[in-house]
Order: sequence, then structure tokens, then C-alpha cells
Amino acid sequence: MKVRPIALTAGMLLILASALIISCSSAPSATPMPTLTKAEALLKMAQAGANLKDADLSGADLSDRILQAADLSGADLSGADLSSAYLFRAKLPGADLTGANLTGANLVWTNLSGADLSGADLSGADLLGANLTGANLTGANLTGANLTGANLTEANLTEANLTRANLTRANLTGVVGADLTNAILE
Repeated sequence: MKVRPIALTAGMLLILASALIISCSSAPSATPMPTLTKAEALLKMAQAGANLKDADLSGADLSDRILQAADLSGADLSGADLSSAYLFRAKLPGADLTGANLTGANLVWTNLSGADLSGADLSGADLLGANLTGANLTGANLTGANLTGANLTEANLTEANLTRANLTRANLTGVVGADLTNAILE
């Protein structure tokens, strides 16, 4: 049996040479990279389509982030800043968004079923076609929010501010505690 010599590509040679230089170097070791916290690591991977299921992002600054179609099912986003975030078609069923800042956020076609949005600020948010079935919106600020075609079946809207909120064609079956006095229902 003939043994063939190993053919090394330029890339393989570069890697081997780098490893050899590093291992033989007498220079003091470089300053270690700072360790990222769990939240920082998750934020770095937060992007369109990211899987952040059950992640602890409480108090995180996610303002202006693109989280299109991200899976945040069951995630803890309590007190998080999601102002102007792009969450188009994101999955947030059962997520904890208590006290979160979602002002001006794009939540078009987002699944927020069973999510806890109590005390959240959703003023000016776009929730067109969003699924808010069974969501807790107690004390939430929905001033000027677009809820056109949203599904709010059995959502709790006790003490929620719906001033100028657009609820055109929204499903309000079984909604609890909603004061629709200044809401748009056309």
C-alpha cells in the first residue's frame, strides 16, 4: 500500500504557522477578553430569526434592534427597552414584558398570546394583525397604538390607556376591563 503525502493548502499552513508562533512565543500573554454576562451574550446573538426562547433579558436595552421572526417564547423581558425595535412576525407567546418600553415598536403580525404586558408602554406601537389572545395588558399604555386586525380574544385590558388606539377590525371577543371611550373602532 502506497502512502500519499498530505497536501496542505495555504489556509492550513497559515493556521499551523500561527499556532506554532503562538505556542513558542515568549511574550507575556495578552490581556484576557472581558467575560460577557448572559444578557450581553444573548444581546450579541439577538438578530433576525434568533432563538432566544426562555432567555433572561430583563432590563436589557434592545431599542432599535432588528428581531424579525425571533423566537422569544417564554422569555423574560420585564423592564426591557424595546423602543423602536423591529419585531415583525416575532414569537413571544408567554413572554414576560411587564413594565417594558415598546414605544414605537414594530410588532406587526407578532405572536404575543398569553404574554404579560402589564404596565408596558406600547404608545405608538404598530400591532397590526398581532395575536394578543389571553394577553395581560393591565395598566398598559396603548395611546396611539395601531391594533388594526389584532386578535385580543380574552385579553385583560383593565386600566389600559386606549386613547386614540386604532382597533379597527380587531377581535375583542371576551376582552376584560377595556375602556374604549377614546379608542378608534371604525
